[in-house]
Amino acid sequence: MSRSFASSPMSRRLFLTATGAVSLGAALSACGGSGSSGNSGGASAKPASQADIDKAMKTPTTLTFWTWVPNIDKEVTLFEKKYPAIKVKVVNAGQGVAHYTKLRTAIKAGSGAPDIAQLEYQAIPTFTITDSLLDLSPYGASALKDTFVDWTWAQVSGSGGEIWAIPQDTGPMGMLYRQDIFDKHGIQPPKTWDEFAAAARKLHKADPDIYLTNLAANEAAAWHGLLWQAGAKPYALSGKSDIAIDVDDTISKKLGTYWGGLAKEGVISTDPDFTDAWYAGLNKGRYATWITAAWGPAFLSGSAKATAGKWRAAPLPQWDASQPSSGNWGGSTSAVIRSTKNAIAAAQFAQFLNSDQASARMFATEQSFFPATKALLADSSFTGATPSFYGGQKVNELFAGIGDTVSTSFQWPPFLDQAATDWTETVGKSLADKADTGAALDAWQQRLTTYAKKQGFTVKA
Repeated sequence: MSRSFASSPMSRRLFLTATGAVSLGAALSACGGSGSSGNSGGASAKPASQADIDKAMKTPTTLTFWTWVPNIDKEVTLFEKKYPAIKVKVVNAGQGVAHYTKLRTAIKAGSGAPDIAQLEYQAIPTFTITDSLLDLSPYGASALKDTFVDWTWAQVSGSGGEIWAIPQDTGPMGMLYRQDIFDKHGIQPPKTWDEFAAAARKLHKADPDIYLTNLAANEAAAWHGLLWQAGAKPYALSGKSDIAIDVDDTISKKLGTYWGGLAKEGVISTDPDFTDAWYAGLNKGRYATWITAAWGPAFLSGSAKATAGKWRAAPLPQWDASQPSSGNWGGSTSAVIRSTKNAIAAAQFAQFLNSDQASARMFATEQSFFPATKALLADSSFTGATPSFYGGQKVNELFAGIGDTVSTSFQWPPFLDQAATDWTETVGKSLADKADTGAALDAWQQRLTTYAKKQGFTVKA
C-alpha cells in the first residue's frame, strides 16, 4: 500500500506491487558496493565535517534521481538554485513493480543505479536487508529527527541508529463520509467500531442499495492500515535473517471476526477498489463512507466530482475511544543508494528535498501530498484550508491531528509483495466469498511462514 503514483498526483499507490520478492540468498548477493572512498560509504562511514559538506556542494556534480512523482522538477529546481554546482537528472523508471525491479537489477549489476531513489515506507526493509541503502546519519540527517512526524522517523530509522531515508509524504487513515446520506438516515459519524457496525446494519436495512462502506477484497494496504490502528504487530524483523510473523494473532482475529461478520451479513460491500465500478459507486452513492488516508480527500475531489459538497471527514472509529489511534496507508521517502559516488551531495539533496520549507510546501500544493513535516502540519495556511468539496470543513487540520495518533512501532517485512498477494488470495477472498475469515487468516499465516522459510529466514513463533 500502498499507493504508487501512476498517471496523476492523486492516483493511488499500488500497495500490492510495491516490492518484488527476493530470496535471502539472492538478496545478500545483490548488496551494493560502498562507492568511492571519501565521498561514499555505509553505516560505518566517518561523519562528514561541515567543511567536507561545503566542499562537496561547491564541486560540479550530476546526481541521478529515480522517482515516479509528477512535476517534481519544480522542487528539484529549488535545490539547484541553492546549490548551483549540483545538477539533478530526474528519471521516471516506472511505478510499483517496474520501479523496484529496475532498481534491484541495477544494484545487483553494480552499475546503472541512481544516486537517489523514491522508496515507499514499506519498501525500505526490502533494500536495507541487501545493504543497498546509504546510512544518512553520517551526513547530518540525525539533526532532522524533530522535523518530521514521529512515526515517519521511526519508519526510516534502523535499530542501530541508521537513517535509511528521509520522509516525504504520509497517509494517516481516517474516514470520509456522505453527510447527506447520514442526515437522511439519522446516522452520526461513528466514534467506535461497534457504532460503525450498528450504523452499517441500520443503513443497509433502510436502503439495500447503499452500504455504509466498501472494504475492498483486493486492498491489502487498507487491511494493514487497520491492523496498524488496532495495535497489531504482524511482522518483526531482527537482523537480516530472523523474522516473526503474526498475522493471525488475537488482534488480527478480532479484525477478521468483525469485518468478516459484516461481510457475511451483507451490510458492507467488498467491491474491488480503483475500478470503473468502484468509481461509479462513489459518484452514485453506493458507499456512504470511504475508509481511506490523508491523500484520500484530494483524490476523491477529483474522482467523484458529482458528489461535491456532500462529503465530510472524521477520524476512524476506535476500538478504545479513550485511546485514539490510527494506522497509515501510503507515503514515501527519498533514499540514497549505497553505491553512489556522490554520497555527500546525494544525502544533502534527499534532506533538502523533504525538509526545506518551500520544497515541502510545494509537495502539498503541487502534488497534493499530505505533509510529513511538523512545521507544515502546524501551519495555519495549510491546516486552515476549507475546500468546498467538503462543505468548508478544515480537512487538513483533521488529518494533521490524526497523524499524531499513529503508532511508531509498526514494522514491514522484507517480502511485502508476497504478504499482499497471499492476503488477497486468503483473507481478501474470504471477505468477497462471505467465507470464514478466521480460517483465512490462519491460511495467510501458514503461507507466509512457509514462504519465509523457503527464502532462508528463521521464522520465530
